[in-house]
Amino acid sequence: MATRGARPRLFDWTMPVSGSFVLLLGLLVLLPMFWLALTSLRDDARMFTLGNYRQIFTDPSFLKPLLTTLWTSAAVATLCVAVAAPMAWLVSRTDLPAQRTLRMLILASFVTPPFLGAFAWVLLGGPNAGLINQWYYALFGLKAFEAQPLLNIFSAGGMVFIMALYTFPYVFTFVANGLDLIPGELEEASAILGVPAWRTARDVTLPLVTPALLAGFLVAFLQSMTLFGPPAILALPAGIDTMTTKIWSLFQFPPQLGLAAAVSLPLLAIAIVLVKAQSAIMGRRGYAVIGGKTTATRRLRLGPWKVPALLLFAGVLGCSIVLPYGVLLRTAFVRNWSAPMGLENLTFDNWRFVFFEFSQTRLALQNTFILGLSAATAGTLLVTVIAYLSVRRLVWGHRYLSFLAMAPVAIPGIVLAVGLFLSYTHPPLLLYGTLAIIFLAYVTKEIPVGYQQIGASLKAVHPELEDAGA
Repeated sequence: MATRGARPRLFDWTMPVSGSFVLLLGLLVLLPMFWLALTSLRDDARMFTLGNYRQIFTDPSFLKPLLTTLWTSAAVATLCVAVAAPMAWLVSRTDLPAQRTLRMLILASFVTPPFLGAFAWVLLGGPNAGLINQWYYALFGLKAFEAQPLLNIFSAGGMVFIMALYTFPYVFTFVANGLDLIPGELEEASAILGVPAWRTARDVTLPLVTPALLAGFLVAFLQSMTLFGPPAILALPAGIDTMTTKIWSLFQFPPQLGLAAAVSLPLLAIAIVLVKAQSAIMGRRGYAVIGGKTTATRRLRLGPWKVPALLLFAGVLGCSIVLPYGVLLRTAFVRNWSAPMGLENLTFDNWRFVFFEFSQTRLALQNTFILGLSAATAGTLLVTVIAYLSVRRLVWGHRYLSFLAMAPVAIPGIVLAVGLFLSYTHPPLLLYGTLAIIFLAYVTKEIPVGYQQIGASLKAVHPELEDAGA
């Protein structure tokens, strides 16, 4: 109902504002995808062709990496659920000590770059010079080049192990948050009725947390499918290709841009399906709990099982944090990383060379600082305005803003990189080889994260408070 005496609006400012932000997001998100699709349908003479798609679906050199990517991603996701779900249950439902510290350590594993962990495990699990294998050879008096190594990290199994180490925090976060939201009355009622703890977990807790488990599985699958660092470091030396390393190889001289674009699109299609499935699972209402104010959940006493539970955390966190950072720190202070750590092997030359003698280090740090600060500032300003206009529904077309802001979730990093390369290597914007194209990649890829965080904060503030202030 219009307010009495209100003056009619002569100009609808919401359409140009909304249109400008839709155009901006379209340039950031849709332009790379447009060039990706267009290039995939061109041959070297820029003529229309379906030959690129025909080749990737008939050539074994393309089919094998696709199958490898799918089964390794499924293995990583399964391993993550098998490890992270019990860990989440232990910190949410038991009297396990140091729960806050354990959650912080899992966060440290979450923020560790997977390629850094893969490099560290090369130093630990290399078949000949890896420290674990050296200790194994020395313990049993074996010769490195004659005996079978205890651990060969250069394998498909090694790749799955490393990717799981740095993907399980996604599943842990989903499941732990899901458990924290489940009221304790249901489990209390089950315990009062004399039901054993394991049956309560199976019949009450597990069904309620199933959507989070499935969503965590899909996110772990998606993350491992799009990783490039661990496959490049661990799988390529063993002659194993994944989709991400195959896309990278197509940019070697001479670059095969049409094939690279065509290979990227199936990866994009799989990612979109997984994101849609994850949204559908998390959006279900079949597992909702209806009730009033809940009481604190009673913690299950582990008793003698406390030691095995702590050993589980020690094993996982030791492999993902302690051992990798320990071997990196050790390697930074020795002349020969595979030699015993004696006084004659200690040195500060590595640090002096990197920070004082190697001129590119200062430039790399400077570029990293500039990109991090500028991308974070511009991205925050952009998603703040978009989230406010979209959540408050202040402009025409707010649904389009929301869709475009969340669209990069379904774009794997390697696919976005290919799209940006194809978009900005010809007029009118020649950005290849500059910091600007990396800036655009950072902003585009992180838009959904900022939009979700700021949107959630805005939803917690009722519009009536703003109306009262006005």
